Amino acid sequence: MPEGGSTGEAKPTPEEVKVTRLREPREPGAVPSGRRKLRWAADAIADRVEARTVVVMLLAAAGIWAFAELAGEVLEGDTVAADRALLLLLRAPGNPADPLGPPWLEETGRDLTALGSTVVLALLTLAVAAFLWLRGLHGAAWLLLGATLSGMLVSFALKDLFDRPRPDLVPHGMHVATASFPSGHSMMAAVVYLTLGVLLARVEPRLRLKLYVLSTAILLTLLVGITRIYLGVHWPSDVLAGWTIGAAWALASWLVARLLQRSGRIERTRNQAGAGTL
Repeated sequence: MPEGGSTGEAKPTPEEVKVTRLREPREPGAVPSGRRKLRWAADAIADRVEARTVVVMLLAAAGIWAFAELAGEVLEGDTVAADRALLLLLRAPGNPADPLGPPWLEETGRDLTALGSTVVLALLTLAVAAFLWLRGLHGAAWLLLGATLSGMLVSFALKDLFDRPRPDLVPHGMHVATASFPSGHSMMAAVVYLTLGVLLARVEPRLRLKLYVLSTAILLTLLVGITRIYLGVHWPSDVLAGWTIGAAWALASWLVARLLQRSGRIERTRNQAGAGTL
């Protein structure tokens, strides 16, 4: 019989002890440690990311559905009464040719509505895309250009499809040449500003600045649409349709960015690499 009354069984090595502890079932309420803690944290992050993706998909689908419903109402003429009432609400009582407010307010409306013009949005998109390219984020630059260009093509296609006349209830506050539905300024403002807002929010780790960037993008989008109604160049339903389809397009671009980033076709920034999310 071995000394000390030993039964002759070999003692487990430290490595075997660690493996055994990792494989032990965790008691309810126990605090995870070591590798299990990291694994559970990674699973929790993955679940949160997937939940976020599902929410964005649902919002994009809701935007498309809302646009389709609104388009149907417009084609059936169900929005005429509301469109006329809201358009006249922004005009001086008894004088539809005179927008509410002093002359400088109308001029301010023209300045703000230019933020949704093709020239301004194209210059802004090219400037930001060049910045992303110089930062080495080539995939993100191409994504921004693709989202903007495709959104512009969709806007023109929808205008040709519906071919709705411009409002004739009040004089136009500026020159217009295309069809009315949906509002191209409103749609493209949503596509460009919301997409840029998401891009900037992704690389900013502080929540307060994320909210500031996204709030600014939403505010610019709203101002462009409201001024289109104020200047009498769009029916309110045109602007609402532009907002819904534009926001849906921006959300769809976010989903494409996530897919391409997971496949390695779009570069991750340092903040995204650390967080593991887009």
